[in-house]
Amino acid sequence: QVRLVESGGGLVQPGGSLRLSCAASGNSFNINRINAMGWYRQAPGKEREFVAVATNSGGPNYADSVKGRFTISRDNAKNTVSLQMNSLKPEDTAVYYCYADLKPNARSWGRGTQVTVSP
Repeated sequence: QVRLVESGGGLVQPGGSLRLSCAASGNSFNINRINAMGWYRQAPGKEREFVAVATNSGGPNYADSVKGRFTISRDNAKNTVSLQMNSLKPEDTAVYYCYADLKPNARSWGRGTQVTVSP
């Protein structure tokens, strides 16, 4: 698989912004297997939920709860994916996990980064 390391979490007030980044590393064979990178999140007491994904072949996809507020972007040359989060709400508070889907059927996860939205 590949190693994923997230950064950029923290504490922000409602209405504020944060930018998360995730860098993938590993041997070139596995890096070349990546066909999508994205984000999930898990709030306390809740299941992990999909947030956004950027695929190799199609446009980005977003959860309805973040559409219009979050923007995902990939830099394939650097093997990174970022999540720009604007107009943050308290309900966005969660641990955010980066993931990478590798062909034909594998997924790697990062360890997560905490995002807290609070006055």
